[in-house]
Amino acid sequence: MPWLQLRLAITPDQAESLEDALLGVGAVSVTFMDAEDQPIFEPDLGTTPLWSHTHLLALFEADVGEADLLAHLRLLTDGELPEHQLERIEDQDWERSWMDNFQPMRFGRRLWIVPSWHQAPEPDAVNLLLDPGLAFGTGTHPTTALCLQWLDAQPLEGRTVIDFGCGSGILAIAALLLGAERALGTDIDPQALEASRDNASRNGIDPARFPLHLPADMPETTADVVLANILAGPLVELAPRIGSLVAPGGRLALSGILAEQADEVARAYADAFELDPIAEQDGWVRISGRRR
Repeated sequence: MPWLQLRLAITPDQAESLEDALLGVGAVSVTFMDAEDQPIFEPDLGTTPLWSHTHLLALFEADVGEADLLAHLRLLTDGELPEHQLERIEDQDWERSWMDNFQPMRFGRRLWIVPSWHQAPEPDAVNLLLDPGLAFGTGTHPTTALCLQWLDAQPLEGRTVIDFGCGSGILAIAALLLGAERALGTDIDPQALEASRDNASRNGIDPARFPLHLPADMPETTADVVLANILAGPLVELAPRIGSLVAPGGRLALSGILAEQADEVARAYADAFELDPIAEQDGWVRISGRRR
């Protein structure tokens, strides 16, 4: 069915009261969007920061009267509404639309990431079938792409791997398909572990080759290759922990890092690792190196 969408141009201090008012007049969903392309990176825990110029989008059932809606909203907010716009939106199959836009992607020489509902473009290549579900990691973001390109170029046959912050499991599963003997995945989100488990099964990975753990349950171990595609802040804070997971002479790849954060992250690992030249894609970087 079609929907009625109300868009309001607001400031952060108006957000809470307007959200409550919109829900009070029957909004089925309320969404905040950046109005001026102002990125917010790594907000503090427990905070929900908003942009200085924010659009608030509220969705209503199509039979709601526009004049009555605005009149009730003015009563609840005790004044004039911010700049606003009402529009009718035709319904569509949103899941199908997203699936149609997620196409197979090639990384490096051998590796393809193939959505589970697509045929592999090169059946004889290394094809990772992926259903990202609720977890981060599809290959579409530069941070994941940088790690996949790096993995494709590594000699992984018989190696052990740790995927620190495994998300959908895409990096660990790619390593296994590229020849790694065993990969351990860890993530703070149980849903990520479930997505990793499902994607591993979809690719015929023996669970014994891909154990998954919450950080508190992770065994003390090291690996030949360690991957951490998270965020710059945790990468710096956890540098001693992440570095200790890499066996002497082993390889490390870090991503989730903005170009302007690269020097800080690199400094946190420079004493323990001989670092490679930093790789950059679309403003994001990958830092890699070998354990001294």
